Amino acid sequence: MLTQKQSINGGEFLIKETQAQDIFIFEEFNEEQRMMAQACQDFIDTEITPKMEEIDSMKHPELVPAIFKKAGELGLLGISVPEEFGGMGMSFNTSMLIADIIGAAGAFSTTYGAHTGIGTLPILYYGNEEQKSKYLPKLATGEWAACYCLTEPDAGSDANSGKTKAVLTEDGKHYVINGQKMWISNAGFADIFIVFAKIEDDKNLTAFIVEKDFGGITMNEEEKKMGIKGSSTRQVFFNDCKVPVENMLSDRGNGFKIAVNILNIGRIKLGAGVLGGCRTVISHAIKYSTERKQFGVSINTFGAIKSKIAEMAVKTFVSESLSYRAGQDVEDRIAALIEEGMDPTEAKLKGVEQFAIECAISKIHGSEVLDYVVDQGVQVYGGMGYSADAPMERAYRDARIARIYEGTNEINRMLMVGMLLKRAMKGEVNLFDPAMAVSKELTSVPSFDSIDTSELFAAEKEVIKKLKKVFLMVGGKAAMALQDRIESEQEIMMNLADVMIEIYAAESAILRAEKLAEHPR
Repeated sequence: MLTQKQSINGGEFLIKETQAQDIFIFEEFNEEQRMMAQACQDFIDTEITPKMEEIDSMKHPELVPAIFKKAGELGLLGISVPEEFGGMGMSFNTSMLIADIIGAAGAFSTTYGAHTGIGTLPILYYGNEEQKSKYLPKLATGEWAACYCLTEPDAGSDANSGKTKAVLTEDGKHYVINGQKMWISNAGFADIFIVFAKIEDDKNLTAFIVEKDFGGITMNEEEKKMGIKGSSTRQVFFNDCKVPVENMLSDRGNGFKIAVNILNIGRIKLGAGVLGGCRTVISHAIKYSTERKQFGVSINTFGAIKSKIAEMAVKTFVSESLSYRAGQDVEDRIAALIEEGMDPTEAKLKGVEQFAIECAISKIHGSEVLDYVVDQGVQVYGGMGYSADAPMERAYRDARIARIYEGTNEINRMLMVGMLLKRAMKGEVNLFDPAMAVSKELTSVPSFDSIDTSELFAAEKEVIKKLKKVFLMVGGKAAMALQDRIESEQEIMMNLADVMIEIYAAESAILRAEKLAEHPR
């Protein structure tokens, strides 16, 4: 008999016990989704993997745009775009799955993510019907490529401090944009620029859809980067760039909100987007350790090598577990909001916003697991791992950016704790009552009741319960002692975030293991 899934709000995993039946796991993707994933993998195997060196060299500037267009022809660029606008209209978790697979594509994964995420989604979620009809079909098919112009030399994590200006012309028909943007992925071949600028002395940014053909756009040469060398990254200069007033995206002053919400989506997609890279590195490490012989035997017989590969696999399993758990929670919330009568586009934004904490967790955990996996991958290869002739060198360099873009992991740690505390203050998450209950429990007579070990993973679940109490105890004490000053105590915020991340990660992995044990696949 099927039981109804319990509804949970973002951040409530800290105070509520989640059942295995209530989470989605990687193994539950259906045949259609798996076929789409396989098509994506085939695309990588035929169009990208054999050309990695050529892509990274950037000696043939037409190569990446050509591969990009092939991805569009296969439908890979329109996974999230509704069918009415030329896309495939697939579910949120399906888009997560494709981001996962494309993660093995090296620099091209950045090209893909910048276009399908921060380049396309602002128009999908905030554009009016005319803007969607005009731009989405071309973006979904790869006829046009998109980029996202937010970061400036003096405006990175503090994005709203950008100095790019938009001034309305006297006839009221255009905005003239002047300013400089940097670290713009896809800028070298983009047709559409999502540009953030301030109108007059506005406090908040406004977003604009800028076509390359509008003129007034110049660029520096391609940046020389540590990794993802085959992706286009340029500084972009807007010099009296005239943009029709109808190309304002959403309302005046709504740009910062657009940036925040689109970055939430980017974060959870990045959490999934590292997984393909993790699996590829693990596969290389296993293959090499089988072939490499020392002391007359394959090094995969050594305990130290076995331990490394096992830990790489375990950490990847955990990141998979929490990413797809969070992705399905977002998808379920979107479906519930639509059923209640909310506009589908608004529902998608609200669904992601509700689980912004879990989006940040997914990004942080995934990017740090990828760093661990590539580091251990180099170690398994030994001296050969340091050679550019082996696959680990590129993987090691490419991985490092994941802890920086979509908001640095440090910024994300502080955001997620700050968001949780604000929700608690608003009464959206009942954090304080459980925290007080834990405080009373500490001063009461302890229970010596033994754990019922007949239940699957009972001991592990008991540990999770205690970890949640640790967070409530420490977080509650910090909130009481520091009050409004807590957000300026960054060391405390980051340590609290680490506890939250480990709780969500451990619980997700245990629940997935329980679900697999009860329903083998």
